[in-house]
Amino acid sequence: MKKILISAICVMALASCTTTKSLYSWYDSEDATYQYTKKGTEELLTKAMVQYDKVISKQKGTRMVVPPGTNAEYGFLLYKAGKKQEGLALLKEEIKLYPESERFISRIINQLEK
Repeated sequence: MKKILISAICVMALASCTTTKSLYSWYDSEDATYQYTKKGTEELLTKAMVQYDKVISKQKGTRMVVPPGTNAEYGFLLYKAGKKQEGLALLKEEIKLYPESERFISRIINQLEK
């Protein structure tokens, strides 16, 4: 009886060690954004934009949807980089994917369109 109990505990302990697949694929976007925010160089802006594009176009998480806020962040970076129409389009896409963000994103869009 003790052996069965110990075996069951071991099996449960080993089963709890498995990893679950992440909801979203972030690639290296967090670090790239942090580095750009910290130093603000054109090179780091380009690197951050490449990572955001990768997160949006190559999503491998369990939800297979762009993470919340990613379109908005990338859209704002594009807008700052002079690609205004693309940036505004991504901000609007954020609202489509996550309607609860409309209250905040619409304010940003209104500010940028002035």
